[in-house]
Amino acid sequence: MLQEGLVITVVGMGTVLVFLTILVFAMSIMSKVVALISKIMPEEVEAPVAVRKEANTDEAVAVAIAVAKMNMN
Repeated sequence: MLQEGLVITVVGMGTVLVFLTILVFAMSIMSKVVALISKIMPEEVEAPVAVRKEANTDEAVAVAIAVAKMNMN
């Protein structure tokens, strides 16, 4: 009975090892294929949109302080 358990364990671990090895090779091949496809058909990159920053933040801070003081009373 112990021998049957060991055989099942070895067969299961061997199966997992083979599957993981195949998975590693498949992922490696897919990586190379995707890199080749991206060289042949590159994605179009849109120009970044300029973000407008507020020129004077002191005014915004002053307004926030004034509103906070008004709400305290």
